[in-house]
Amino acid sequence: MQTNLADFIKETPQGREAERILRACVHCGFCTATCPTYQLLGDELDGPRGRIYLIKQVLEGREATVSTQLHLDRCLTCRSCESTCPSGVQYGRLVDIGREVVESRVARPAAQRATRWLLKEFVPRAGLFGASMKLGRMVKPLLPAVLKAKVPDVRPAGRWPEARHGRRWIVLAGCAQPAMAPSVNGAAARVLDALGISLVEVAGAGCCGAVRYHLNDQEGGLDDARRNIDAWWPMIEGGEAEGVLMTASGCGAQVREYAHLLADDPAYGERARRLCEATLDVSELLTQEVAALERALEQRGVGSAERIAFHAPCTLQHGQKIRGVVERLMVAAGFELTVVADGHLCCGSAGTYSLLQPELSTRLRDNKLAALGAGGPSRIASANVGCMTHLESAATVPVVHWIELIDERLNAANSG
Repeated sequence: MQTNLADFIKETPQGREAERILRACVHCGFCTATCPTYQLLGDELDGPRGRIYLIKQVLEGREATVSTQLHLDRCLTCRSCESTCPSGVQYGRLVDIGREVVESRVARPAAQRATRWLLKEFVPRAGLFGASMKLGRMVKPLLPAVLKAKVPDVRPAGRWPEARHGRRWIVLAGCAQPAMAPSVNGAAARVLDALGISLVEVAGAGCCGAVRYHLNDQEGGLDDARRNIDAWWPMIEGGEAEGVLMTASGCGAQVREYAHLLADDPAYGERARRLCEATLDVSELLTQEVAALERALEQRGVGSAERIAFHAPCTLQHGQKIRGVVERLMVAAGFELTVVADGHLCCGSAGTYSLLQPELSTRLRDNKLAALGAGGPSRIASANVGCMTHLESAATVPVVHWIELIDERLNAANSG
C-alpha cells in the first residue's frame, strides 16, 4: 500500500510504525471474512480493510469526521484479522495510533466524554471498583437488568497456600478480577502449589493499563505499565521470582506489549523488555510442568469426563497467539471438550466495549453462547475475567475459568 503521511506524524515514532504497517497491507480482504463487526453489519468500513483505509486517510492529512470515529469505535480490537492476514499486518497497533489521532481531532458529545472518563478513572482503581461491586451485589435485586448483568455473583477465593516453595512466580491481581472473580488466582495458587511452585501477589501492582490505553488515554496506560514494572522489578532482578504469571488473558496481552510500548523510554525500556520475556500465561507454565501435573492428577484418575465448552478469548488466541494449549491441559485432566463453531469469533466483551457498544456486544454474546451451548456442556470455561462475566450474564450453565476446573480435580485428588 502506497503511503504519503502528513508532516504532523511522518517523522514521529507512531508515524514510522504506522507507515510500516500500512505498507504491509496488500488489500486482499481475507481479514473481512473473520471480522465480527463486518459479519454483523456488512459494511466495508466496519471491517479491518475499511478501517485501515480510514486511518490511512487521516494520517495523510484528510479531515477526521464523526463517521471515522464511529467506525473505529465499533472495532473490538479482537485481532482476529491478524490471525487471518497472510501479510502479517499488525492491525491492533495501527488502530491504536489511528484512534489516538482521531480522538484529538473529533470532539465527542459530553455524554460520551463523561462515560469514557468514568470508565478509565473508575475501573483501573481496584479498591474503588471492588467496593462498588460489593455494594452492587448487596442491592442487585433492585438494579435494572442492564446493570444487574454487570454485577456477577462471585465464588470465594478459597485457601491461598503459603509461599513455602523455592520456586516462585509473581501473579498479577489486576483491577477487575479481584472483585469479579477472586476464585481464579486462588485456584491458580493451589494448582501451582501442588506442583511445587508458590504464587505471590506483589503490593503496588495494579491495572495492566489496557483499560486506559484502549480508551485513548495512552499515556495513562503507560503510567500503569511503569507502576507495575516498578512493583515487579525488585523480585525479578533479585532472582526471587522466575517471572510474572497471567491468569487473565486480557491482562496478559497488554503486559506482553510493554516492551513495544515503552521501547523509547530510556528509564523503562530495558526493564520492560526483560519483564516481557519473563511473562507467561498460566497455561504456558502448566504446559512446561505438564509431567508434574499429570502425576498429581493420577491420584484422581480420569474423572467423570464432564462435558465442557471452552471459549478461547481473543486476547489468548489472537493477542498472545496461544492456541490449543488450554484445551490439551483440560483433556489431560479428564474433561471432554465439546466442538464449538466459529471459535475464532469474539464474544463481544472486549474490555469496556460491552458498555460502549451494547447492541453489537449483545448480538455477539448471544451468537457465542449459541455456539458454546450447541454441544450440551454442563459448564463453559474461559480464560479471561471480562469474557467470563459477559457470557455469564446470559448463560444457562455456569461459566468458570479453566484453571478452576484443574483445581477441582487436584482438590479431589488431595482429599481422596
